[in-house]
Amino acid sequence: MAVRDRQVEDFRLGRLAVAYAQPPRAAAVMVDGGKLQTRLASAGRGVHDPHWREFKAACCLSLSSRLSVSDPQPEPPAKFLDPVQAARLAAEMKARGGGAGRRVPAQGGPAKGWKRRRGKGVGGPVKLVRTVLASTYPSEQFGWQVAAEVHRRGLHLARRKGYICAGQKYNWSIYEMHFVASGFVAILDFLHLLSYLYGAAQAVGGKGSVAAWSLYEGWLRLAWAGRTKELLEGMKAACASLGEAAEGRGEDDPRAVAAEALGYVGNNRQRMDYPRYRQMGLPVSSAFVESTIKQLNRRVKGTEKFWGQGEGAEAILQLRAAHLSEDDTVDRYWSMPRPCRRAAGAGRLNQRR
Repeated sequence: MAVRDRQVEDFRLGRLAVAYAQPPRAAAVMVDGGKLQTRLASAGRGVHDPHWREFKAACCLSLSSRLSVSDPQPEPPAKFLDPVQAARLAAEMKARGGGAGRRVPAQGGPAKGWKRRRGKGVGGPVKLVRTVLASTYPSEQFGWQVAAEVHRRGLHLARRKGYICAGQKYNWSIYEMHFVASGFVAILDFLHLLSYLYGAAQAVGGKGSVAAWSLYEGWLRLAWAGRTKELLEGMKAACASLGEAAEGRGEDDPRAVAAEALGYVGNNRQRMDYPRYRQMGLPVSSAFVESTIKQLNRRVKGTEKFWGQGEGAEAILQLRAAHLSEDDTVDRYWSMPRPCRRAAGAGRLNQRR
């Protein structure tokens, strides 16, 4: 943590050196959050005052990709248009706390009259090197950590670069503060958007119905094509057909679900020009950081894992992030001198002879 904090301080003072002589042609920064459980460490043995707490994670990526004169993938991926797979994707986003999908249980889609669609994958951006950051610190401090790492790796010097995340306010606060000036393109993660569209379609058309699937597919195609104005008009009409949610109704009320999805699209419409992002060779999904959070969760998240409300969780997140990074981060960490004692043997208790 001390090394990271020194790097952030050097970055703030304008003296942090770029570690790479040649910047990548394309780069991406992806930010998201995971969860761990904390306990009151000063209350003695046992678990006292347990709470779920969010930690933040970021992937800083150099990419191999190419520019295209036209949209290299005008059709959505086949799995987005498959009833079973689309339902599973929406359910996964629901489990991650990913929006409207979390309020409408994912259905398998209309089983009758629909055939599974298969298509050939289209080559998109390829990851070259990933470095990982993770912290329990507030978003303002975490933003400085991410900005310092981007500078250290020279990703801000890439010709094409994107900042990809879901619609949480803190994600875009970090973007506005640290990445607008250096030319990063703001991109709303398409998988989170999919979960909102799926949840809203189920709410409007009826869970598992043909009408719901038809709405979802139409909205998804509009979103994939960057036709945000038409998407908003269609969603507004759907919300109007349901009417306003009655006061005091639960979050599962279909009218509330549809209205939330409409608000999500409206608030993020400037970050949904997906054909242009694909032409630039940039990712439209934050899948890299999603999978990274799963790897972090394996170490820190569990029903019987409780972290003291001190530096324990922060320290283990730093170590895990170093091991997940694909440059020399972990080697630099272990090569640093540090005070230590033997974990086993005659000297483990620092006995004097």
